[in-house]
Amino acid sequence: MPRLRWFAILAVVVWTLLPLLPLPLWSFSGGWRWPALLPERWSSRAWAFVLSPEARALPALFTSLALALLVTLLALAAGLPAALALGRTRFRGRALVELLIFAPILVPPLTVAMGVQVLFIRLGLADTLAGVALVHLVFSLPYVVLILASAVAGLSATWEEQARSLGATRWRAFWHVTLPLLRPSLAVAALLAFLVSWSQYALTLLIGGGNVFTLPLLVFAAARGSDPALTAATALLFIAPTLAFLALASRNLDERNGGVGLL
Repeated sequence: MPRLRWFAILAVVVWTLLPLLPLPLWSFSGGWRWPALLPERWSSRAWAFVLSPEARALPALFTSLALALLVTLLALAAGLPAALALGRTRFRGRALVELLIFAPILVPPLTVAMGVQVLFIRLGLADTLAGVALVHLVFSLPYVVLILASAVAGLSATWEEQARSLGATRWRAFWHVTLPLLRPSLAVAALLAFLVSWSQYALTLLIGGGNVFTLPLLVFAAARGSDPALTAATALLFIAPTLAFLALASRNLDERNGGVGLL
């Protein structure tokens, strides 16, 4: 059974990474024509341009990172209290509250974004980083609440009750007992919130109006061109932070001391 499990994990990893393997080769290729197995010429031209000020890739990278991290923090700060309420209590109108929370991911995103755009124009949030962060939050928050509410519902309330019986305040019991138990779920929720914000193209373009320039906009612009090397280099720059964040989140997935993380 352990061998089968590791074989399944390896198969998934290979299947996931296989389409990405040509990207490093393309990014350093000076010419690669069919049916050659490897590039006929090697060149760092694409990377030199991507890292140059003219490409605006590094400012776009920093903007995307700041935006995704801000959205992640806001989603966790707003999603955890909501998840605690949904996971621990049964109240009248609960189904309606859940429907309202999950509504943004149940309908086409552009439909929601167009309605949000009209509201943001009136509030002065259109074409601003704050407006883009808020619209990203609209679509990140449901995933955070869904993951954390399921985790909270699976926790026994006796852990906190035992801490309270030993003299801990409600806040200390939550901080030292409940929060560590939720750490794996918090890591997964943070990862999803980061990825949802990081990969947004249409929402950023619609709400940001071109004033908020992020890495997905640059990747899409490069993909529309006719330079595969430039497209590959830009795509690798886009992928690198997500892999780093995935590795960071995976370290918190060792559940119950000795569990296996994602990486």
